[in-house]
Amino acid sequence: MKKIFSLLFITAFLFTSCSDDGEMGPRGPQGPPGEDGLDGLGYTFEETIDFDYFEDANQYSAIIDIPEDVETINPDADAVLVYRLEILEDENGNDLDGWSLIPQNFFLEGGTIQYVYNHTVGDVEIIIDGNYDLSNLDSGFTEGQTFRVIVVPSDVFATSGLDPANMESVLKAMNKENKE
Repeated sequence: MKKIFSLLFITAFLFTSCSDDGEMGPRGPQGPPGEDGLDGLGYTFEETIDFDYFEDANQYSAIIDIPEDVETINPDADAVLVYRLEILEDENGNDLDGWSLIPQNFFLEGGTIQYVYNHTVGDVEIIIDGNYDLSNLDSGFTEGQTFRVIVVPSDVFATSGLDPANMESVLKAMNKENKE
């Protein structure tokens, strides 16, 4: 028993008496390059578009391509949010940018229209759907519409408590600024 105890004591002493006070060895080889990409905080871009009318579906549609200089969407881990710009006026008559998360409904004289969207890893399709004949929809809904697309990693959603309906909240959670 004394031999086992002595052996354990000597082994423990050897491992605990080692120090790193000696000279530093040569630098190791460079590791493989990492993938270029985002900082993990998502990205945002905006585009002004005109919609095309599709009579067979009675809806308007437009495709926004995701810019080539940004990472593609990870469909398993990213949330894609789309906001529509509406120019508002303050009490002094100054223009203000108002951003609304879509889907967004409008209740018109002829019926209801709704902006909706779907996306792939390479583009976002924005659709104007309605419950009546949209062929004569006012061009104020179909021309020169500006949309902001924000791609948010799912871990930002899980840890930040952001309100996706509030674009400023989303940008703040991603440590981004509204560049207006």
